[in-house]
Amino acid sequence: MWDLFINSFPSLWSGTLMTLKITAVALVAASVIGLIVGLMNISRIKTLKVAAIIYIDLIRGTPLIVQAFFIYFGLPSVLDIRITALAAGLIALSLNAGAYMAEIFRAGIISVDKGQMEAARSLGLPYGRTMIKVILPQAIQRMIPAILNQVVISLKDTSILSAIGIRELTQSGEIIIASNYKAFEIWGMVGMMYLVIITLLSYASRRIERYFRL
Repeated sequence: MWDLFINSFPSLWSGTLMTLKITAVALVAASVIGLIVGLMNISRIKTLKVAAIIYIDLIRGTPLIVQAFFIYFGLPSVLDIRITALAAGLIALSLNAGAYMAEIFRAGIISVDKGQMEAARSLGLPYGRTMIKVILPQAIQRMIPAILNQVVISLKDTSILSAIGIRELTQSGEIIIASNYKAFEIWGMVGMMYLVIITLLSYASRRIERYFRL
């Protein structure tokens, strides 16, 4: 068992690094998407609000694996373009997480008392600056638990991207099993590596939440 772990670890570690990279890049993109779509969702402009609702309902109403297949296999066949598995996976995960982040941002913003906006506007601050300087700092502090939870969910969702050939942690495990047929042992190792990462993230999340509650 120890020899199997030593021999498998380099490949599993490489897959783990890819998992972390995909998660980090996708969450940065998802945060930008979520903020924009969240603001559209609370906008008084009906067209923007409808577009945001359609995007959120469409993404949340379909599985991530279907979205990944659509981007990797569907779009190239129609648009006559080539998309790498990594690019398709990042786009799919970013759009998927972005829909959930949009709801987190929307809920966080509307949780701030309306009097904050009215007070700032009465002092002459424009809407955009009021949102950046007054509303968002308070909203983000309230959103931290939900955002950190989404980080964990997105990290686990990267395993789905193995279906389109991205060599992240799950795919690395599948490749090793194909060569040695040690499914029980390898999947146990893969599960333990996910468990260690998510446990560390959960610990960091609790520390961050306690810090912002002080």
